[in-house]
Order: sequence, then C-alpha cells, then structure tokens
Amino acid sequence: MPSPAAAERPSRVAPEIVIAAGCLIALVTFGPRASAGLFQVPMTTDYGWGRDTFGLAIAIQNLVWGIGQPFAGAVADRYGTVRVLIVGALLYAAGLVLMAWASTPMMLHLGAGVLIGIGLAGASFNLVLGAFGKLLPEEWRPMAFGMGVAAGSFGQFLFPPIGNALIEAVGWQDALLWFAAIMLVVLPLSVMLAARGSGGASAKADAGPSQSIAQALAEAFRHRSYVLLVTGFFTCGFQLAFITAHLPAYLKDAGLSAAVGGWTLAVIGLANAVGSLGAGWLSTRMPKRYLLAWIYLGRAIAIAAFVLVPASPASAIVFGITIGLLWLSTVPPTSALVMVMFGTRYMAMLYGFAFFSHQLGGFFGVLLGGVLYEATGGYAIVWWFSVALGIASALINLPIVEKPVARLAAQPG
Repeated sequence: MPSPAAAERPSRVAPEIVIAAGCLIALVTFGPRASAGLFQVPMTTDYGWGRDTFGLAIAIQNLVWGIGQPFAGAVADRYGTVRVLIVGALLYAAGLVLMAWASTPMMLHLGAGVLIGIGLAGASFNLVLGAFGKLLPEEWRPMAFGMGVAAGSFGQFLFPPIGNALIEAVGWQDALLWFAAIMLVVLPLSVMLAARGSGGASAKADAGPSQSIAQALAEAFRHRSYVLLVTGFFTCGFQLAFITAHLPAYLKDAGLSAAVGGWTLAVIGLANAVGSLGAGWLSTRMPKRYLLAWIYLGRAIAIAAFVLVPASPASAIVFGITIGLLWLSTVPPTSALVMVMFGTRYMAMLYGFAFFSHQLGGFFGVLLGGVLYEATGGYAIVWWFSVALGIASALINLPIVEKPVARLAAQPG
C-alpha cells in the first residue's frame, strides 16, 4: 500500500510537461460540462419536458460533483492523482453516453446528473490543481493554478461552438457521443501527473507533526478564515451554474438565435482564460482576500447591468466578456489560500470541501433557475438573487486572515 507521503512527492517529468498535461486535462473535462446549456432546448423540445426537468439533472450534477470532490481529493492525497483521473474520465464518458440515450427524466438524471457529477469530481481541474500543488516547485505554483483554470476556461471557449456545429450536423444525441469519445484523451494524459517514488521538495514543505484525515478536517473547520472562504465560495457556484445552464435559454426567450447563446458561452470561456491567468498573477502581488472581494463585487455589478439592459447580441457578448474575466478567477486565490493556511499535504481534500460549497451553490442556482422559470415564466428573481449573493460574498471574504495555521507557522524556515 502506498504511503501517505507518496502523493506529496515530485513528478517524474519536467514541470513544463506536468503543467501541459494538467492543462489539457482541465480543457477536455471542462468543455462538455460548460456546454450543457446548448442541449436544454433540443432535449426538452424532443421529449416534451419542462426546463425544470433538465435543470434538475444539471443541479444533481453540480451537487454530486461537490459531494464527490472531497472524497476524490482525499483518495488522490492518499494514493496519488492518476487512478482518480482515469476512473473519473471513464465515468464522465459513460454519463455523456447515457445522457445521449436518455428517453426518460430518470435516465437523464442518472447520466447527466449522477455519472457526470462523479466523473467531474474525479477528473476536473480541481484534481489538477491539487496535483500541481504537490508536484511542482513552490515558485511555479501560483501561475500554474491560474494556467490550470485558464485551460479549463479555454475548453469553455472551444466546446460550445463545436457543440453547436455538431448538433446542427449530426443531432444533439450524436454530439454527446462525440464528447464522450473526446473524454478518453484524459487517460494517457493522466500518466504525466504520476508522482516520483522518493521524497522531494514538496514533501519537505509540510514537514512536521503528521496528521490524519480526521485531524486535518478538525483543524480546518475550526479555522475561522477557512470557514469564511468556504462560505463565500457558495456564491461562485450559484452564479456560474445558473448562467451556464440557463443563459442560452434566457437569450432565446429574448428572441435571439441559439448561436448567440453558444458564442456567449464561448466568449465567457475565452475571457475566463485571461481572467484566471490574471488572478493567478495578482494572487502573488496583493492580498488574496481583497482580490476575491473585488471579483465578487464586480460580478454583482456585471449581472445587474446585464439584466437592466435590453437583450441583444451586443449586450450578450459584452456580458460574456465581462463576466468571463471574473468567471473562475476566484479559483487561483481560493486554492492558494487553502495552501497558505494548511500546506500541501491535504490540499486536494481541503480544497474539495471548499468546492463542495461552490457546487452546493451551483445546485441551487440551476435548480432555482428551472423551478422559478416554470413558476413565473422568467429568470428575473434568480438574476437579482445572484446580485445580492455577489455583494454578500464580497463582504464575507474581507475578514480572512492570510497566514499559516500555528502547526505550520511553528516550523523552522
């Protein structure tokens, strides 16, 4: 059985290759998930379902992803990342196949919800960031976090236009099967994130009294700044999941073409790549809590402006660029804060619990979007609730203290 430290040892390959492989994994796994909204109208039209049915499936996906992330992180921390990535990619592909063949709401919820959710927990950029924290030298980590998130963002830019083209060319079912086949690329790439068999600099970073998983969790959830960070991350998931699942339908309701929704999601992904890299760079040059507060406040302002302006192709693209710059720019400072507070030993697991809060927000964002649309005929309530949450999270992050826990602060050097 591998030792607990095995997952904390440097990679067998050069840092550049680790980053390249991790970024490609993030790109491939984030793309289909970010394109989910493209399938809402054709699926609900073909089967006569309400948008609440599709919304519930994506809500389940977000919730299962969030629940599974701490467990996937704990397994990766204990036994290494490669096995988790391989199993996650296979389940993700199986979920896409079942989603393509889903003829009942139950099959949709199992495929798009449960299987893809578990697959994302094991094969998303979150596992990649955890691997970066352990396998890369300390000076590489902040920008690597930004690059990993940016790569996922580029997947969001790349896949929606591809998804639109596939839906038009071969139909939405075969488009999902193509996405499933692409997911298998993760298997050979994951081998590049294997750990070396001997100790190294990363292991030394967390030298000191050893911890069990239970002790690490107890330490984290007694830490006020970690609790504030986790609480604020709820808003990020709520806003992102709601926009991803419902923005294309919102724009179509406003009389715009499906292509506008696809290109808006794509623009969000492209701008997100820039924003994530910028957030990784800024995380090394300003207090991370202030960076997070500005990001959440900026989102609230962008959403409010978008709702108040009449929908048009121009307003949709401008909103996509603006919200995209702030989309996953929360992830580099959030993951960096977890590492600052607790070190790298249980980083994947502890960031996984923060991400559970993110996905809990995503569950409610997608679910409320569908339920309130069916109840009121529109999305206005959820848009304005997103604005309120953005302001609240900006305030929640301000009191965070950016320093290691006493256990790490007491170590020499």
